[in-house]
Amino acid sequence: MATSKSHDERRLEIIQAAEQLFMSQGYNNTTIVHILRKVGIAKGTLYYYFQSKEEILDAIVEMYIAQGVKAAEALLANSSLGAHEKLRLMISAQSFEQDDKDEVIKHLHQASNAELHIKSITETIKVIAPMIAKVIQQGIEEGIYRIETNNALEVVEFLLVGSQFLLDIGIFDWNAQQLLKRAETFQSIIERVLHAEPGSFSYITEMYQRFVTHFEVK
Repeated sequence: MATSKSHDERRLEIIQAAEQLFMSQGYNNTTIVHILRKVGIAKGTLYYYFQSKEEILDAIVEMYIAQGVKAAEALLANSSLGAHEKLRLMISAQSFEQDDKDEVIKHLHQASNAELHIKSITETIKVIAPMIAKVIQQGIEEGIYRIETNNALEVVEFLLVGSQFLLDIGIFDWNAQQLLKRAETFQSIIERVLHAEPGSFSYITEMYQRFVTHFEVK
């Protein structure tokens, strides 16, 4: 005898099924019919939860962001960590090495998943930037950072937009040498903007060196 699922369970089931399809065959190549077949529900049932494929995409992005926000909030609340360690952990949390997201990242970097990819980046920046700005402010109070403006949030937004887009081989078709050169440049920029100790953000360049090796970027 089949058991009925709660509203939240059914909604999550639809989201996860759509996510798998978007990743395996691309957002544009996935139709509502594909999602219906994978979940095994009628069109009317799906439309009870989502009015369109775009709404499902929004829900997937929200799920990604919620996971990142949860981790960032835990770091912000950890009074035992200094600002620089918090910032390192926040940046590292966006790495391919976290949470077994290897296959997700591979698929997001495919041209067919551009919509999901870019939406994920932009929405993440909107939510994460204020949290990073708080860490920067903590670093200023600790005396390890200094910025030439009181607009810490806007500084973080510019840094994030520059890094998230320019260092993304799914958006720019960089080879390994080009990507690493830009990673090194970003490291230098963030150290200068924050007046941080030279080399203190070397983990950024090291992270992209591992990325190049792991994904065999030529």
